[in-house]
Amino acid sequence: MADLSPLAEAARRHDPDRFLCALFAPPEKREAQFLLIAFNHELARAREAASNPMAALIRLQWWRDAVEEAHAGQPPRRHEVAGPLAEAIAAGRLDPSDLLGMVDAREAETEDEIPSRAALLAYLRGTAGGFAVASGHALGAPPEALPALQSLGAAYGMAGLLRSIPAQARQSRSLLPADLLGEHGLSSADAAQDPRQPGVAAVARQLVTDGMNLLRQGAVRLPRGVGSAALPAVLARRDLRRMAAPGWDPALPPPARGLGDRLAVMWAGWRRG
Repeated sequence: MADLSPLAEAARRHDPDRFLCALFAPPEKREAQFLLIAFNHELARAREAASNPMAALIRLQWWRDAVEEAHAGQPPRRHEVAGPLAEAIAAGRLDPSDLLGMVDAREAETEDEIPSRAALLAYLRGTAGGFAVASGHALGAPPEALPALQSLGAAYGMAGLLRSIPAQARQSRSLLPADLLGEHGLSSADAAQDPRQPGVAAVARQLVTDGMNLLRQGAVRLPRGVGSAALPAVLARRDLRRMAAPGWDPALPPPARGLGDRLAVMWAGWRRG
């Protein structure tokens, strides 16, 4: 694709799902969507790039300070994302409270485990759900549409978490809730060490049901112009349906995005406007 801005190129490289969805935003609002994707990527990599939880918290605090300084009108920090972020906050294109909520929600990733199913859902509503809310805000979504967008975003986050079980294991991590694992005699460390255990699959299937419930909670009609904020849920629905089918093994790497996934997003994007 020609003539992509640096932010758009970063969004396409780091988060192709949301990049495709952002293309269906109104042209004058797409750059803010690309910026939001880039910001979310920086938060997501805080734990991956850090050598320990404290270092991850320091990275998250850096972004918290960057948002708060921009909101206070202070000079932007020298960073390829922080600079445009400060400009967008000053211009009112992104809501700083949305961004700070996304930062806060990422702190759960610095803990040794997600303690409970309820904690997992809160984490998803704050991270992927928080992204969807920020996206909707930037597109002009009315307040009454934001809870639905948060649920749809959380559903996308759930599907992504389940798709990433093998990747989590390679990092010696598990984001599956400890209380559900405990019902199968497993700890988070056990799931991280060997996701092929039957208990891991059983917990994953329970969470597929939770993801489907989140999709149902978000099943409302959205006003025109904000539909792109809900488009990741199209991919979540396809992913969760695959996971609900017999024979799904969460310990195996997920299939790559195919033409069918992209066409589903494109069709939904053209219909929603």
